[in-house]
Amino acid sequence: MPIDETAVFLPVRIAVLTVSDSRMHDTDTSGAILVERLTEAGHILADRAIVIDDVAEIVARLHGWIDDPEVDCVISTGGTGLTGRDVTPEAFARVRDKEIEGFGELFRWLSYAKIGTSTIQSRATAAVARGTYLFALPGSNGAVKDGWDGILASQLDSRHRPCNFVELMPRLKER
Repeated sequence: MPIDETAVFLPVRIAVLTVSDSRMHDTDTSGAILVERLTEAGHILADRAIVIDDVAEIVARLHGWIDDPEVDCVISTGGTGLTGRDVTPEAFARVRDKEIEGFGELFRWLSYAKIGTSTIQSRATAAVARGTYLFALPGSNGAVKDGWDGILASQLDSRHRPCNFVELMPRLKER
């Protein structure tokens, strides 16, 4: 993707949320991958948390970060599958103002090249809530890499052309 090297890089303050009934900080490899990639890109890790696969717990954590002026963006990993405990998209739906439909579509298109039709089991999604970007990725390490490397690394880079999510941030709360 084209990066305008003459433009100024603006770091984004990103919170990382792992949704899992089984992962702890020391076993949260997908969360660790996100933290590594976003900090290597020059962004700021605003916060990091792990919550169980429970809509109310996910919603509470999201509301806290959405209302925090030190968080511009939340990237979650996990809970986007089809099982009864996979409820991250439902939690996102409870807090979002606008869905970013193309995110899930693009994620599955990128994922298809690697895992074929199994990508249909992903409900990766994205939204804007009260001026904060929300991105939900599946919990596998490969999915996190696909989502960051294939979409978020460029769209969260203020130098990406022809457009990017960062340049829209000052206008997300317009009415």
